[in-house]
Amino acid sequence: MANNERSREKRREERLAEESKAASGDRRTRLLQFAAGGVFLAIIIVVVVIVAVGGGSSSGGDAANLVEKPEVEKLLSGSSQYGTTIGSKTAPVKLYEYGDLQCPVCKEYSEEFLPEVIENQVKKGEASITFRNFIIIGPQSIPAGEAALAAGAQDKGWSFIETWYRNQGEENSGYATDEFIESMAKYVGIPNFAKWKKEWKSKKFKKTVEKTTSQAQTLGFTGTPSFSIEGPKSEGLELLGTPGSTEAIEEAIEKAS
Repeated sequence: MANNERSREKRREERLAEESKAASGDRRTRLLQFAAGGVFLAIIIVVVVIVAVGGGSSSGGDAANLVEKPEVEKLLSGSSQYGTTIGSKTAPVKLYEYGDLQCPVCKEYSEEFLPEVIENQVKKGEASITFRNFIIIGPQSIPAGEAALAAGAQDKGWSFIETWYRNQGEENSGYATDEFIESMAKYVGIPNFAKWKKEWKSKKFKKTVEKTTSQAQTLGFTGTPSFSIEGPKSEGLELLGTPGSTEAIEEAIEKAS
């Protein structure tokens, strides 16, 4: 616990220091405008305000140098995975995350915000978390999202998603190639790689990616990650937007329990 927490705290401090240099105050935001007519691929990113991380250092996005599989396995150990859900099927509270695998803010939530939720409320059977694709970054996010769903078909969805974020390259830099995606699947340890590749390449999961992206828009979400929650004490499906801390997510789970 000590090493993981120190590592997360160090990364958070570094990230906060970088943010304070570049922009006065507001967290990274993304404002999207979706082309009229609802065509899935006609996604126009109107404004992307992202803090640039230190002048051009290349971190992540390298198919030949994937890392942190042991750390991810340790985080997810003791929790069930099915589809793109982690946690017990009978967990009373369902937390839904709408994310884009190329989104750097989603990476931050994966590394800084969600581990504590997984270690506590998910592993205790109080909540489950389901990842749903919300494609806003660019075209390469679509096959990446399909690959995660294909991994989920073999109960490796969260292993794929979490490991991807820890190896994420700069958004829309072109790193998310077929080579990178296939290397990720092999590195994660998809049980039947040939089946995974066949299902991924067949576009079997494309409609699901389109459906969850459309669903996020219908809910009124305009950025990633965005969350919704449902539980015994919630008023149906409640929208959380983008909670500002781990504590905010934990409190939402407790309130819905």
